[in-house]
Amino acid sequence: MKEFSSITDANLVRLLVQGEHGAFEKLFKRYGQKIFIFSLSYLKSEADAGEVVQEVFLKVWGKRLSLRADGSFQSYLFTIAYNSIKKSFNKKAKEDRFKLELADSLDNGQSVVDYEKNYQLVTEKLALFIDEMPEKRKEIFIQRKKHGKPVRQTALEMSVSVKTVENQITGAMKYLKKRFEDELPGGLLFYALFLEK
Repeated sequence: MKEFSSITDANLVRLLVQGEHGAFEKLFKRYGQKIFIFSLSYLKSEADAGEVVQEVFLKVWGKRLSLRADGSFQSYLFTIAYNSIKKSFNKKAKEDRFKLELADSLDNGQSVVDYEKNYQLVTEKLALFIDEMPEKRKEIFIQRKKHGKPVRQTALEMSVSVKTVENQITGAMKYLKKRFEDELPGGLLFYALFLEK
């Protein structure tokens, strides 16, 4: 393996385009922690910041054959990171909005105890319905919908096609909708949390 310690970003990018895995590792070591700290300063969550780092370098790896060595690789990375941070904020805002709507719909003048019982019932039913799914569908659903992973990343990590992920998610969503309609119509608003992700 070549020594990368003193090689410029531009040369590392050229090596990466040529298929040199060591160049990718060196770029990750050079910028991974910087992107983590940058993301953490916005997101205030180590787990979320770690996901941004993962997303940035998955994108770099996915686009490695079309990378250009004549621009600022650092700027390219931080642009991806910033867009990922914005996406994370937007996703959280949607989740918070639906949680507020759920709280309003479950309230209806009920006592706090009643509200907590209803909320708990909905979350328990959701966990039960997910657990009833076939193993592969359940795993894909959890990665994509509960953990918010992109379709391509989910496909890559599970060694399946993007189409397979999409089909399994569609099937899972239809199944959950039917189960909620049959057993807990009032819980459909909670189910909407997953539709928006």
